[in-house]
Amino acid sequence: MKSMEYGSIEREIHVEASPEIAYQVVSRPEHISQWWSDDASFESKPGAVGELVWGDREGVEPLTIVEADPHKRFAFRWAYPDGTVSDSAKSLLVTFDLTPSGSGTTIRLTETGFRELGWDEAKAAELYADHVKGWDTFVPRLDEYANRLGSAK
Repeated sequence: MKSMEYGSIEREIHVEASPEIAYQVVSRPEHISQWWSDDASFESKPGAVGELVWGDREGVEPLTIVEADPHKRFAFRWAYPDGTVSDSAKSLLVTFDLTPSGSGTTIRLTETGFRELGWDEAKAAELYADHVKGWDTFVPRLDEYANRLGSAK
C-alpha cells in the first residue's frame, strides 16, 4: 500500500499593500494577532524564539524565526511534536515570500515538513487536513487585513 504524500500547503494572494506593509503584516506580532492568532510574542529576527497564542492560552505554539529578509521573505518553524523548541528538523516550516506586483504585493505562503515529523499516516493526515482548513480560514483574513492597512496609507 502506497503512503499518502503530505508535502506542502501553498496559498498565494495579491494584496493592495506595499511590500513594506505586507512584510509587517506577516512578520510582526502586533499584526499577526490581528489576522491569525489571538496573541503573539517574538522578535522578527533569525534565531529568535517566541510563541503564538489562541484564546486565553488554550492553544500555545512555540515558534523559531528562521529567516527575516525585510520586504521579501519571512519564515519560521512551529508545530513541534513535543510542544517545545527542541528538534527543528521535526517541525513545520512556514514561509511568506513577498513579490512586488502592480500597485501591491503578491504573498506566497508555503508550509512544509509534514512528512518529517515522523508521525504515523493517520496523525499526519489529520494534522495536514487541520492546517489546510486553518490556512483556508486565515489567508482570507490576512488578505483583508493587509488590504485595509494598504488603503490607509
